Amino acid sequence: MRMDTVIIGGGLSGLSCGIALAKRGKRVTIVASGQSTMLFNGGSMELLGHIDGKAVTNPLEAIATLPQSHPYSKIGADRIAELTERAKLMLTDSGINMVGNAAANHWRITPMGVAKPAWLTLSDHLRIDDLNSLPAKRLALMCIRGYFDQPNAMLAQGLRELGFEVDTIEFTTDDITALRRSPSEMRATSLSKHLMSNNALRRVADQINTLATDADMVLLPSVLGQNDDSDIQTLQSMTNKPLRLVATLPPAVAGMRMMKQLRHYFKMLGGNYLMGDSAVSGTFEGDRLVSISTAKLADMPLKADNFVLASGSFISRGLIADYERVYEPVLGVDVDADSNPDAWTSFGVLQPQAYSRYGVATDDQLHCLKQGKPVSNLYAIGSILSGHDAVKMGDGTGVSLMTALAVNDLIIKK
Repeated sequence: MRMDTVIIGGGLSGLSCGIALAKRGKRVTIVASGQSTMLFNGGSMELLGHIDGKAVTNPLEAIATLPQSHPYSKIGADRIAELTERAKLMLTDSGINMVGNAAANHWRITPMGVAKPAWLTLSDHLRIDDLNSLPAKRLALMCIRGYFDQPNAMLAQGLRELGFEVDTIEFTTDDITALRRSPSEMRATSLSKHLMSNNALRRVADQINTLATDADMVLLPSVLGQNDDSDIQTLQSMTNKPLRLVATLPPAVAGMRMMKQLRHYFKMLGGNYLMGDSAVSGTFEGDRLVSISTAKLADMPLKADNFVLASGSFISRGLIADYERVYEPVLGVDVDADSNPDAWTSFGVLQPQAYSRYGVATDDQLHCLKQGKPVSNLYAIGSILSGHDAVKMGDGTGVSLMTALAVNDLIIKK
């Protein structure tokens, strides 16, 4: 089986690169081993949130100050503004409606009620453009009785510390109560399936209209819209108050929705998505990767002109750490990591951890290095890249999108 490009990894970076290539008429196959870390995404995209622990207000300006080892610097800081516009358009074309400006971060709200800088946020989720000018004075925090994944007390306290007046209102409906007979049903993904019918939404709307009469805005946990935002729009049309969703603990319906929409758009463009398969090895000739083998297509190597490694970091097993080394397990490409395991971590869970910056080594064109030499048709994108700390810097989704589109350009220009 021969393609123009094979992408190893079906998360945000892999799908974004695949979509961009497919839109240019390229034959693209994505090998996706399982669910993506997008299931942890609460509905926002970050471009650059912090530098040295300080919140970034203008990401585009701050990106110009990053070291050369950062993926943004390898792309070229002067290109990021253009790429952010293309990324936002790609998301819109996929049916993902997000609001934000790369030149001015807004604030997203975590499940714990903490405000963090963000570049884009789903239009139906709560965001704050200016902490000194809140979008509402009094909030009705609607809490579904028996729902596990929203720490209501912490969320309410965090919102109050931001300056909101918050009424915490517990509610249920007869059919939600019936779901509580099985504890596993009271998770975000199960609730979202239940709340797809207009009758179920009407009963929720009746509770909101009855209980939230004093509020300027109503907040609901993000348990609506597993497939698209139509359920949220329907519920808003039934309620008397402005309605916004707030992120929950994983699994996140917002992240699931975005993944489904990106995957659907990629397939609609003619892309081939091998769900539930995994790359296991590659065959090299000189400075080129000529094919990869997968677990399910062991006797049918995938051949292509170009390959993209988008398999993620440690949590996705794109990188592996044993007691002696950190390595990339599929193609054996070089990894930027300390050789001494004692240097991988620091004491204190909130301290910066060295391993968070580890990743595949690349040249300035994002070619993977193997034994110190670039592989001319193999690129790395997304969280498998070294040179940044997605947790401390708040740049993980931005790196995924920017590097995906940058590598698309490099492949198209060949």
